[in-house]
Parts: sequence; C-alpha cells; structure tokens
Amino acid sequence: MEVRRGMSEKKVTMAEIRKTIGTSLGTAFGIVIGMIWTNVVLGAFTTAGIPLTTTGGTWFQWLYFVIVAIIVTLICVVAIVYIGRWGGKE
Repeated sequence: MEVRRGMSEKKVTMAEIRKTIGTSLGTAFGIVIGMIWTNVVLGAFTTAGIPLTTTGGTWFQWLYFVIVAIIVTLICVVAIVYIGRWGGKE
C-alpha cells in the first residue's frame, strides 16, 4: 500500500497499520475502563448518602457494580495486551 504525501512517496507497511489500530483499540478499552470505574465511585458516594448524581441504590447493588467493573476491567486489560501484541508484529 502506498500513501503519497506532497512530493515524496512513503510506503505504509502492514506493521504500521496494525500498530496504529492496536494503539487505537487499546485507548478505546482504556476509556471503557475509566468510564465504568467513574460510575462505581459515584455509586459509592450516592449509596453513602453523598449524592453526586441522580441515581441511588443499596450497598449490595454497589458491590454488584464493583464486581462487574472488575470483570470488565480484566477483560479489557487482556484485550489490550493481546491487541498490543498483535499490533507489535512485524
């Protein structure tokens, strides 16, 4: 695959494309992790009687949310590692 930039030509290798895709997907999974943990923390404050959002709940619901957040985090971290390895192949 060739990409022309101005007067010079540069060939884009599959390794560069994979690295870019891998980095982008890793970033997306990191955002998912951050978003879910934000909700866990906000839920804890709300459950403790310090409402920072409009949602409420019980400690059991909050604990369930923490467990779900941990599972999502582990899945995303594993995906980030595998995508990083895939993106690093030459």
